[in-house]
Amino acid sequence: MLRQYSYRQIFSAVYKKDLRLAFRQRSEIINPLLFLTIVISLFPLGVGPEPALLSRMAPGIIWVAALLATMLSLDKLFRDDYLDGSLEQLLVSPYPMSLIVSAKIAAHWTTTGLPLVLFSPLFALLLNLESQAWQATIVTLLIGTPLLSLIGAIGAGLTVGLQKGGILLSLLVLPLYIPVLIFATSAIDTAAMSLAYSGQLAILGAMVAAAIVLAPIAVSSALKVSVS
Repeated sequence: MLRQYSYRQIFSAVYKKDLRLAFRQRSEIINPLLFLTIVISLFPLGVGPEPALLSRMAPGIIWVAALLATMLSLDKLFRDDYLDGSLEQLLVSPYPMSLIVSAKIAAHWTTTGLPLVLFSPLFALLLNLESQAWQATIVTLLIGTPLLSLIGAIGAGLTVGLQKGGILLSLLVLPLYIPVLIFATSAIDTAAMSLAYSGQLAILGAMVAAAIVLAPIAVSSALKVSVS
């Protein structure tokens, strides 16, 4: 008789397994962070080192770089499981696929989004952001990067069965990232003017709450379509 596991045990097992695989292949963690660092370091060389100019452009620079860095690892979110056949086993398991998908998305954010949040004060310093603005940068990244992983997982699920799905994944996901980019950069700009930016954070929080509920269901359906 098969042992029945609780949903929390299944979530924890999938989450820890993906984390172990990510730390064995440290490039999955280092590459997005290195990419973000290089992009942000190149902007002062391209537009000039004037502090006022960099400070004005910093919100857009940080968020566009974070968005692109997150997309670097999206293609592999389900790819390895698809190639070794374990994704099919997960789809026919008696446990909700949305629960398994949620665990994989959480692991993706932990290895990709969380390092970006932790290093964001350094990036804000490089771009001459004031204290209020870089605090807003940390908060928006903390709220917004999980949303990037949740939305990106939908594209990753739709393209997992394609041999060269990276370009199609970008075309599917980038338009959906635009609202996140708009409200996050608006919050940082508002904070830089010493104004309240709770409205933008509330909208981002509502988007995250909706994505946490809806994205795993959408990803599960996308994976079933891609594998079948």
